[in-house]
Formats: sequence, C-alpha cells, structure tokens
Amino acid sequence: MEYSAPRRASAPADWDSTLHVSEFKVMENDKARVDPGSERVLLEIDKPYFNHNAGCIAFGPDDFLYISVGDGGNANDEGRGHSPQGNGQDTTVLLGKILRIDVNKGEPYAIPSDNPFADGKKGRPEIFAYGIRNSWRISFDRGGHHDLFGGDVGQTMFEEVNIIVKGGNYGWNIREGFHCFNPKDPLRPLEECPKVGASGEPLIDPILEYKNINGNRKDADARGISITGGYVYRGKALPQLVGKYIFGDWSRNFVLPDGALFVASPPDASGGAKWSMQPLELVSPQKVSAFVVAFGEDADGELYVLTNGQGRVTGNTGKIFKLVPM
Repeated sequence: MEYSAPRRASAPADWDSTLHVSEFKVMENDKARVDPGSERVLLEIDKPYFNHNAGCIAFGPDDFLYISVGDGGNANDEGRGHSPQGNGQDTTVLLGKILRIDVNKGEPYAIPSDNPFADGKKGRPEIFAYGIRNSWRISFDRGGHHDLFGGDVGQTMFEEVNIIVKGGNYGWNIREGFHCFNPKDPLRPLEECPKVGASGEPLIDPILEYKNINGNRKDADARGISITGGYVYRGKALPQLVGKYIFGDWSRNFVLPDGALFVASPPDASGGAKWSMQPLELVSPQKVSAFVVAFGEDADGELYVLTNGQGRVTGNTGKIFKLVPM
C-alpha cells in the first residue's frame, strides 16, 4: 500500500510528511484481513507540503508495481523542496512521477532493466514517466492494449486524463492540460511555451481535459475542481460502456459534497487522439451527493464508486456504490 505518514527523522525539519510504499501480509487465519504488524517498508519519499499525495499503486501486466507520486505540494510546483525547474520536470527526484519497481526481486526491490533511467545516469532509476502534478488514481485497462490511465489533478484551470507510457513527459509545470502554464498568473495561460522537455523529449498531450470550475467560474462547460481517475470498463453488466473510461470529479464545491461521474469515449476510426467525455447518466440516485474519492474494479470487471460525505478520508460517512443496469 501507499500512504503518507508523519515526517521521518532524516527529512528536512520544515517538510511536512513522508510517503511510504509498504508491503503487508494477510492474516494466517483470515485471508481477508491484513496483519498490521507485518509491514515491510519498500520505499520512503519525503514531501515538503501536505497536499498532492497522489497515493495510488497498481500492478501492471508485466507484474511490476507502478506508483503515482505527487509533485510535493504547494502551488505552481514551486516553494521549499521544489527544484528550480519544478519537481515534475526534474528527473533526479521522485516527486511528480509515475514510478515502476520490481517487488519480486532485490532488497527491498529491483529496478526493471528497461526503465527509462535504469542506469541512474540521467535520472532516478525508479522513474517510469514524469511531468506529473498529482495523478489521483491510476489504473490499467484489463483489455485492449492494457494501457495505463492516470487522472492528473490540475491546479486551477484544467483537469486531465493521460495514457502513461514509458519515458513519457506529461508537461507539468510547463503545461496544464493542453495549455501553457503561467506560474506568475495561473488564471491566464501563456500563449507560448516549450514543446519539449530539457532533454529535447516531446511533451505528451493528455487524451482529454475539462475546465476546472475554480478557474472558469462563468463557463458553463466547467465540470468540477479535482479529477478522480477511474477504469476502462470491461465488465458484462453494462455493455454500452465497454471500452470506455469511467471516471469522476471529487466535487464541484470545496465545502459541499457534490461529486460527478463521467464517461470518456475513445476517438473513432477517422483519426485524432482526443477522447470525448460526457456525464455518466444515473437513474438512482440521480445525483452523486458525496465526494468521489476513488473507483474500484472487481474480478468480473464491474466498477464501484467510493465516496465520502465530508471533504477528507476520515470518519464514518464513506459509502461504496456499484454501477449496475436499471
């Protein structure tokens, strides 16, 4: 599992916390329960600020473990603990990345030989992709080409969905969505910005973006304020959704529980790389009156929506809904 814990002793005194990636064993007499005393810490990453935890892990079809890590928090990918070019663009740090490690070898893990910086000369060997702000939920498509999808939380103007590929640079903090990011005035994107990273690698566009309400308050097309990544549907109960990406937005309001669900469709055979999106029509309840925290997928490919009644993952207001036909 991946979680944020109190700052370890070796971290800078003015930093906030330490992200842990840990292995646990199940109870011998109850395979549905985890033994909390069995923790083996695989990786620790110090975080300068409390936000942008990312906090999602997934095993890929290659049996390697993929780990989403936020850029360290604060705004603009700036502030204490941030590189001059931003952590997202700095391949010498693990913040602002998608990592890939082999937990079946090494101590405490091994580096896959084809990781982009496996030799450690131009970047940290754990890095799989970079230019990430805060991929709040990543998932592999169990069908198709088994692509890795990531919902990357934007800052103020745009939320985005990426298909993550090995060595990909997804642009943060040079870009937010398809747009040039302006750290001096985040509400006004720059007209021009670099199209490549520091090593000349192209910046990869998202497959879709939508407008953030906070930065587009008078725009009827604004859909939410913080994307929650989901899954490509591969179940049987809802055949009209097969091959489509089901995801959500945490809420349309920081204070009120007003989450939203969406369905994204891949481009048709006529070409283009952008996916289209529309609200996921619900019958009962007709509205998600909760904060959409995450999604889940069962062994049959059916999907679940994890919600909370308050704006933090605490308390006893959490509910799990299953998407079913009506």
